[in-house]
Formats: sequence, C-alpha cells, structure tokens
Amino acid sequence: MALAKQTITPCLWFDTQAEEAARFYCSVFKNSKLGRISYYPDAGQEVHGKPARSVLTVEFELEGMPFVGLNGGPQFKFDEAVSFQVPCKTQDEIDYYWNALTADGGQEGPCGWVKDKFGLSWQVFPDFVSDILTGPDRAAAARVMNAFMQMKKFDIATINKAFKGE
Repeated sequence: MALAKQTITPCLWFDTQAEEAARFYCSVFKNSKLGRISYYPDAGQEVHGKPARSVLTVEFELEGMPFVGLNGGPQFKFDEAVSFQVPCKTQDEIDYYWNALTADGGQEGPCGWVKDKFGLSWQVFPDFVSDILTGPDRAAAARVMNAFMQMKKFDIATINKAFKGE
C-alpha cells in the first residue's frame, strides 16, 4: 500500500540548538536543504524569555521531508517515544548513518536505534527487514527477529544468514 503524500511537518523542540541541529541533519542526509530562519522579536520577552533576534525557528528538509526546529527552551527533551526511521539498502549505508548519528556524543541503542547528540532517536535498519517481518514465512521472520534483537547496529550478513536458516 502506498503511503499518503506528506502533509504534516514535524516540529522538533530544542532549547537553543535548532539551527545547529538543522545544519547537522542537513550534513548527514545527502538530499537535504536548509530553509528559512525566523528570529524572536523584541515583543513577548515576558512570555518567551528569549533574547531578541535569537533564532526562533529553522525550516529544513531531509530526503524530501520537511521539518521545523523550534528553540522553545529547556522545558522539554526528546525521548524514544518518537523516532525517525532510516531504511538502508546496504551495510555501507547503515554504517554511514550509524556513525554520523552517533558522532560527537550520540548513543548506540538496541535493535538499530541511536540517539544523536541532540537526544533525538533514529532507527537505522535494512529496508528489507519489514518485508521479512510481514511476509508469509513466519519461521524466517522469527529467525530474523531473534538475530537482530541481539544487535545494536544491524549486520545485514547476519540477518541474511538468519533468513536462510544458516
């Protein structure tokens, strides 16, 4: 089933790092671009408490998906309840995203999950795993799941062996 065209834009809440994060994400994802940047005005200081002319929002696009980064303050932090999936075709691609997203203070997690240096969660996985898990061969699906549940970063060769029952 084809997914609907993108009509919702995720807004990512940062303390003060929205522009830094947007530039970082645009450097990691090749088909990306930085968009408009808005700034806090002199008005509203008593509510938002941000310095006038500091960055309010940053628009950016990653692989054709629009995002907004908002410098809203320290009240909210990212957690694993929301993550972004990065399906990969090759081990080199998995290695690239894994290394880039865990660089400079990011953290490895189980089953292909990483947190970047801003605390945002990502799932870096082989794109074919979803087909196996939803496919008709339930024994192969179980073997593949058992294999990757033991992994941090996905290893495509190991997953392929599990799929074949080797």
